[in-house]
Amino acid sequence: MQCHYIGIFTDNELVGIALTQFLNLNLLNSFGERDHSVKTSVRNFVFKNYCSHVLFIGNNMLTGQNAFVYSNKIGFTETLNTLMSAVEELKAQFKQRNQKIHLTVYKDFDKNTSNYISNSLKDFYKFTTQPNMLFKIPKEWKTELDYVNALNKKYRDQYKRARKKIIGIEKKKLSCEEIKHHEKTIHELYHHVAKNAPFNTFFLTENHFCEFKKIIGDDFLFYGYFLNDKMIGFNTLVKNSKAMDTYFLGYDDTIQREKMLYLNMLYDMIGYSIKKEFNEIVFARTALEIKSSVGAKPEKMFGFIKHSNWFIDFFIGKIFCYLEPETLWKERNPFK
Repeated sequence: MQCHYIGIFTDNELVGIALTQFLNLNLLNSFGERDHSVKTSVRNFVFKNYCSHVLFIGNNMLTGQNAFVYSNKIGFTETLNTLMSAVEELKAQFKQRNQKIHLTVYKDFDKNTSNYISNSLKDFYKFTTQPNMLFKIPKEWKTELDYVNALNKKYRDQYKRARKKIIGIEKKKLSCEEIKHHEKTIHELYHHVAKNAPFNTFFLTENHFCEFKKIIGDDFLFYGYFLNDKMIGFNTLVKNSKAMDTYFLGYDDTIQREKMLYLNMLYDMIGYSIKKEFNEIVFARTALEIKSSVGAKPEKMFGFIKHSNWFIDFFIGKIFCYLEPETLWKERNPFK
């Protein structure tokens, strides 16, 4: 992954910023190993041979609108048009280095924003994937108990059952030095979860979490879960203004099932976010049903994609629909 940061200026004053991420998918050994089907094999072949150089406008490591932000001294349309010009210039720079961009992707906009963007990106294919799972926190909630009392009987019983299962497991908030100490185990736990996802476009390096902690400090939270002094799982959070973004996690799958570890992690995230008075938790994509069972609601997200080859781009809608991993899930309603 190569990141580029774009500044938008008016009369030498910075009025907007944007993030792009270039991914070279040829360097990936796997796109995800959970699904072994003809569709998966075809998808992997297509990405390796025709879509390996991808330029994301946005943050591929978080779900939501993290592509750009601007001040009130510039309008939305002017921001977007300037950003599009910068992206074309960036693609030209890649081409000079013999790295042709195959796919250009503007990612993760809500319905209203995507409708505005559609006017500027008319020759892009508008797509939607798995929804973003958002957990809104009512202002009257002050503790985790308030959350539990709001659940109906079925899901209150689920909460009690999960909390009993985790007795004996110790949860610790880790510093950068402690993350470094457990780095090898952390990477193994993360990689086990990541490789079993239906689709991946990157894998984190072994030193990622320690380096990330150094950069953003207290805004990055790392929690380890220990059984008999051995780390069996971890989860991470990013403070993003009044929203809490869930980041990456990992766990020992055999213990996870027995101890309902993943579900307990979700409850811990909810309890902490209520206590610290956040407005919402961004639970992101994947594991939609279990996130729904703790109270998260799906929000449809949209992106825009274009292939550099006109012939492939002509069929990009059909290709995308075929390659997108299908997720079947049932929405739950845990509250009274």
